[in-house]
Amino acid sequence: MADAADIVIVGGGAGGLELASRLGRRFGRNEGRQRVLLIDRSIFHLWKPSLHEVAAGSLDSHQEGLSYPVLARRNHFSFAFGDLIGLDPQARTIALGAIRNDDGAVLVPPRSLRFNTLVLAIGSGSNLFGTPGAAEHAYLLENVADAEAFNRRLTSAFLAAAYSDERTLRIAIVGAGATGVELSTELIEGHDELSAGLTEAQRFALDVTIVEAAPRILGGLPERVSDKAARALTAKGVRLLTDAKVAAVHADRLETSQGPVPAELIVWAAGVKAPDTNRDYGLETGRLNQFVVDDHLRTSVPGIHAMGDCAEAPGADGRPVPARAQAAAQQAQYLARALGRPERDPGPYVYRDRGSLVSLGGDRGVGSLMGGLAGANFLIEGLIAKWAYMALHLDHHRAIIGTRRTILLALSRLLHRRVSGRLKLH
Repeated sequence: MADAADIVIVGGGAGGLELASRLGRRFGRNEGRQRVLLIDRSIFHLWKPSLHEVAAGSLDSHQEGLSYPVLARRNHFSFAFGDLIGLDPQARTIALGAIRNDDGAVLVPPRSLRFNTLVLAIGSGSNLFGTPGAAEHAYLLENVADAEAFNRRLTSAFLAAAYSDERTLRIAIVGAGATGVELSTELIEGHDELSAGLTEAQRFALDVTIVEAAPRILGGLPERVSDKAARALTAKGVRLLTDAKVAAVHADRLETSQGPVPAELIVWAAGVKAPDTNRDYGLETGRLNQFVVDDHLRTSVPGIHAMGDCAEAPGADGRPVPARAQAAAQQAQYLARALGRPERDPGPYVYRDRGSLVSLGGDRGVGSLMGGLAGANFLIEGLIAKWAYMALHLDHHRAIIGTRRTILLALSRLLHRRVSGRLKLH
């Protein structure tokens, strides 16, 4: 017979973890652990917008990551390690796949779980748009494992370039959204720090190219934010290739509509698409395989909700709510009210765009804050934008570990960087 839980949340990303934490604290120590169960395929949590730092080697995932079991104990919910492989909406059960160790041995057998209320927060992945060679030759940054795999390859490439005759390492990034832009700056600054510690004979050049199909970078942000970011990236030495559609990906180059782009390393950071398996769960899905939800974040089956990047939620402008961390956080707050007090209708969920911030490394940053400050669209940049960017990360931690522990975590990370340096080559 399957195990059972009242409220099951599948996916411990920014939204799913915040929801579990809010519900656990609302129900209290005993009731929360009995009623709320969070399931994730990883044993620790890392804020997804930080993945580019892990990839570039400027953030240690093991230092920054937070243990789900510890978070569950502190926030009064339960945690189970597992990977969703099936859903039976009529039987109200989910199927979890077997958990194996690095040698392939089964640690936990496949199992099923009954639920009364289910929240799907399983995120989404990259959209390769059917590009030939992309799956085989490009690195993705969808999770911690992806970021760590790229960092290992980057470390090897740095070492090889320092002792090669060509003395140049070329990296191409497909997609000029926040991830692509922020990754490029982290790579440049990491290379600069590394070069300062090498002999003259070992120093090598780093050529970073961002390839974007749209006419400008950061297409989801106001044009003046895009322009400032473009100027900052160009000043750092990043090559911007816009209006360039990628036709194919090879091991050593990109084929684009504006010609070939040679590269020893290629990162795909363009597009968002949920897994094809979402179509197999008996729920209505949209064009990008996201679960279609109404203005209460309810799927096509009663008692099953979806949130975050895996959900196609209606926006005020008629377009779906964008796949952003702030949307997931707002949806977590909404569902915490809706599921924490089901006798009270919280009204429809309304996404409020608080603006977007992009880190350009060091004390640089640009961003657009929406409303309430100086008109409908207030631009900030420089150190203020950098501080605001850091505040978003800390606010996520505050929601799941509290204010005091967040302050201690921030100080620990600052001191660690001061002692060990920006770049981690291990």
